[in-house]
Amino acid sequence: MSARTLRRVEDLVAADLAPEAARAGLDAVSERYAIAITPEMAALIDPADPHDPIARQFVPHEAELETRPEEMADPIGDEAHSPVPGVVHRYPDRALLKAVTVCPVYCRFCFRRESVGPAHGGLLPEADLDRAIAYLASRPEIWEVILTGGDPLVLAPRRLEALMRRLAAIDHVKVVRLHTRVPAVDPGHVDAALIAALKACGKTVYVALHANHPRELTEAARAACARLVDAGIAMVSQSVLLRGVNDDVETLAALMRGFVEARVKPYYLHHPDLAPGTSRFRLTIAEGQALMRALRGRVSGLCQPTYVLDIPGGAGKSPIGPGYLEGETVEDWRGKRHRYEGEM
Repeated sequence: MSARTLRRVEDLVAADLAPEAARAGLDAVSERYAIAITPEMAALIDPADPHDPIARQFVPHEAELETRPEEMADPIGDEAHSPVPGVVHRYPDRALLKAVTVCPVYCRFCFRRESVGPAHGGLLPEADLDRAIAYLASRPEIWEVILTGGDPLVLAPRRLEALMRRLAAIDHVKVVRLHTRVPAVDPGHVDAALIAALKACGKTVYVALHANHPRELTEAARAACARLVDAGIAMVSQSVLLRGVNDDVETLAALMRGFVEARVKPYYLHHPDLAPGTSRFRLTIAEGQALMRALRGRVSGLCQPTYVLDIPGGAGKSPIGPGYLEGETVEDWRGKRHRYEGEM
């Protein structure tokens, strides 16, 4: 295992995760998009496998500089719904608080890839954080605050606790959710100090774990999830449907079962967004629906995520899974249709 996070192209070449011949092209990618691969993720990569699903998620590729006409810097329209810096208020009862712009790893398909990384400032400036907290406090309809970024669990426990206490002072905020990869990509960071910081607000706390391949749910990752759940912190999952990573039903089934075994409820399976340079990851929606139909007939209902599309431009998420009703008939998990005699 590498002893440190790999952040430069020369680190990837030295670790045999990128060929020397690709250095110039990857240097150009790194000038635009951040690179970081933690030791835990680097250890999972098989350098001899050109199609390794972990490498595909984290090792940069020259194709990232190829932008298609339909791709956009802000594919889900965060900016259109940002009343103050750091806040996205798209839905009535919940808002995002982007407290950081850095992550422990950088996904090559990230929909915020144009606004995350060390070059984008790291922490939300204190004056902007004050404005963000004031906005959240001024809107009584906000029931849930979702900490994202960036990855909020990269915050030092002291900073995270201070932020959670500020949210605790907003009476109408009842739930705080944190979107993170940390339990999988840096499980040792999930320690007693971090858990105490998460619980400091006294609110209902959810941690949404982002993982896309069952190999990411290592023994150490499952132990990190157990520490969170045993402390009373509920967990849900987020995954992205990615060509070459999890675009077959066997892999998806193993991933969703792995989440449930780790006491993480599958929540969202995202269709990949139209972020710049990410076309190599995208499937068609029809392919995604076929996978969801196959998953429905293969694994427990506990293992079923909601397949969603973030509508480009900022209109929000919509479920896009397959339909089972047609006229007065309904389809079962084997694909057989049955007439329903009740009212439709």
